[in-house]
Amino acid sequence: MTSKNLNQPPLILLACAVFKNLLEKMLPDDLAAEVTFLDYGLHSLPKNLKIAVQEALDAIEEPSLVILGYGLCGNGLDGIQAGKHTLLIPRADDCIAIFLGSYAAYRKEFDDNPGTYYLTKGWLESGSDPLREYEKLVDKYGRETADWLMHEQYQHYKRLVFVAHTQDDLDKYAPRARQVGAYMSQWGVRYDEISGSENYLRQLAKFSGNLESANDDFLVIQPGGALQQRMFVR
Repeated sequence: MTSKNLNQPPLILLACAVFKNLLEKMLPDDLAAEVTFLDYGLHSLPKNLKIAVQEALDAIEEPSLVILGYGLCGNGLDGIQAGKHTLLIPRADDCIAIFLGSYAAYRKEFDDNPGTYYLTKGWLESGSDPLREYEKLVDKYGRETADWLMHEQYQHYKRLVFVAHTQDDLDKYAPRARQVGAYMSQWGVRYDEISGSENYLRQLAKFSGNLESANDDFLVIQPGGALQQRMFVR
């Protein structure tokens, strides 16, 4: 990521922890104190995600260029107020396009394989996968109710995909992803593994140093503006 200079406002990264490992590789040491990763679990309740992101933005005292490592995320970022800051955010519905490297890559996957559920290293590390969800439901409600709840939620999926960015990711996390795939096979879900791309995040880093060069895959919100759902529509 481009370091700040005398002609730029402070550069701050505010991102979902699901991107932590990927983004940390791109950050220079002098930005370490200006990076905040928010909890993975916020995505499950978009209202809570909006509150957490807005509070983090409002807590930044000096007018800054804030890079948001999020997509729209179930409308969780709809209505986020820039305040005195400038915001740069991927123009993506959710994190899957970012993990795949572009909106075009996401769109191709969506068109070729509708009904796909995605897993990544970050989601598996956070314990956010259907098998873990099922285990929690069994503990809370018992097996019969858990079976019914999971069936209602996942019966329409056709494919489970683990998106790996490195061979190490594949070696370490694919075994768990395959367990999830085996569990979801009861609904006829097939399991695949594909390679992700860091291109979206690298462009995010690149454009932070030159907002005027940002392409259609990104949104720039000026001070006083707000993120709105319609901005993400293509």
